[in-house]
Amino acid sequence: MYEREKGRTGSEDGSGSSGFLGKGSRVVGKLSFEGPARIEGAVEGEILAQDTLTIGESAVVNAQITGNAVIIHGRVTGDVTARKKLEIRAPGRLLGNIATPNLVIHEGVVFEGQCTMGGEVRATDKDRKVTLVFPPGDRDGDATDAPRAVAESAK
Repeated sequence: MYEREKGRTGSEDGSGSSGFLGKGSRVVGKLSFEGPARIEGAVEGEILAQDTLTIGESAVVNAQITGNAVIIHGRVTGDVTARKKLEIRAPGRLLGNIATPNLVIHEGVVFEGQCTMGGEVRATDKDRKVTLVFPPGDRDGDATDAPRAVAESAK
């Protein structure tokens, strides 16, 4: 079921979402969100979001996703287009192609596909340049020093 939460403001992590698809829900078709949204259920088809879209840990999504900012914690199969930023957080799993100007992939994530980055995301972008930046730290040290790959537009 699709629920609407009133009187709350959205944030980048999806808390206080204006749209919410709860665990145990299943949608087949096209979903469209105007404000921040969070998905915890199963979706098959297409998802369009005008604001931040968060795919929760319990979510299983088999869809083409287009959003302003997309944060993935769950399992996604399908292509993702994020106009501003795509972030994949553990234990997230993305099997599909990415088009976004800013990409963050956390440690423990599975990503299989191709990545297209540029200042303005277009369906026809051919630019495949990715710059990986590892913060300073001992790679063999404790977990707090573990490097995190951050990819940003090469332009």
